[in-house]
Amino acid sequence: MASALENFVNSVRTHSSSGLFEDLATHLLECDELLNKNWSILDNVLETLNVSQHSLGVLYVLVAKFNCAANLNLDADAIFTLFKDFIEQCDVYQVQLAAHVYYELCHLFTKKIVTQPSCIYALNVLAAAINQIRSSESQLTPIHADLCKLSLKSKCFKVALKYLDTDITSITTASETRVHKPDPNGDAEYFLLYYYYGGMIYTAVKNFERALYFFEACISTPAMAMSYIMLEAYKKFILVSLILHGKIVPIPKYSSQVISRFMKPIAQVYHAVAIAYATASSEELRAVINKFSETFLRDNNMGLVKQVATSLYKKNIQRLTKTFLTLSLSDVASRVQLPTAALAEKYILKMIKSGEIYASINQKDGMVIFKDDPEKYNSSEMFLKIQQDMDKTMNLIKKINVMEEDIILNPMYVKKAIGSQDEDITSQQAKPYSCDPID
Repeated sequence: MASALENFVNSVRTHSSSGLFEDLATHLLECDELLNKNWSILDNVLETLNVSQHSLGVLYVLVAKFNCAANLNLDADAIFTLFKDFIEQCDVYQVQLAAHVYYELCHLFTKKIVTQPSCIYALNVLAAAINQIRSSESQLTPIHADLCKLSLKSKCFKVALKYLDTDITSITTASETRVHKPDPNGDAEYFLLYYYYGGMIYTAVKNFERALYFFEACISTPAMAMSYIMLEAYKKFILVSLILHGKIVPIPKYSSQVISRFMKPIAQVYHAVAIAYATASSEELRAVINKFSETFLRDNNMGLVKQVATSLYKKNIQRLTKTFLTLSLSDVASRVQLPTAALAEKYILKMIKSGEIYASINQKDGMVIFKDDPEKYNSSEMFLKIQQDMDKTMNLIKKINVMEEDIILNPMYVKKAIGSQDEDITSQQAKPYSCDPID
């Protein structure tokens, strides 16, 4: 083993045995180049270190190994085993001192494993990595985006949904670590990816309301320049808006001007879909989809665009329920521009089953009977639902009050607030007074 690596191992052991982990974390910041240069003998270093006792040292060595995985001929199974063992055995306090390196290890692991057919097995390991580093269930970390990415690749959403369903109240970033402050742009990227991937997952499971919220959070993030992630989220935001509301939902007023200045012109094709949708003509919408099909295929949005076309049929059927009490299946097909009465029947049956409309079909004469909503809002189930919604609202109010108190007591906020008040007082004192002349 090279003498420089021997010094590295001795330093890790000495600081760890003395409990000087903060000093060790600072010292290891300069060891990246050393470890990368000696990639061929990193296994010898790992054999001399214990994961639980020397977590900081092992963390840096693993990052170097993953960076040099191609040179070391590390296959996916070897990477998976190394990462899994580290997450299960590492000391949380030590890795929190080098959170930026911990996040980098998770990003490298995801990058190496996402292309493998067995990436589904990495979901629980990444979930454990998140639980190790976060301080509360409602805290967002850069690793959340990695978990969502693997979920989309493996088409297994159960693990990720547990985290996505929890509303975020705080964010932890790589720049918060006590011994190092990396470029915050990386934090912004993983923040945007979390909401973008999250929106895609909710879209896949047909939870369009939650998907719309995630895409909106992505595109309304403060920004001074256009992000490709935000642009792709904006395209999907338009399509999900049409599916859910039949129109493009207004973007929050606090959103950056980047959207109106750059994103809207670039996404004109998607606005063309919204314009055709507003005509309520399925034929016109299909014409627009066929015209720009290459764009939708290139953006991997054709599946979502087809769902937009399907939603227009459904919304046109819903409009019929407000005008007619009974209608033949052939008339329904003609009015909503469906090719056959059988297809109209298929749509109606699905909408009845999902609760989108209330109707029955007389198979004998092929007539559809539209009905009113049977819910009278006087059942015990409805009372329980209202009670649950009220409890959820009260808990949300409590969280908002706690967050408001934290902001008010924040020294930086207090300093800024007092400074702005002093500026106002100074400006008022400096302002000359004038009085009207007396006649």
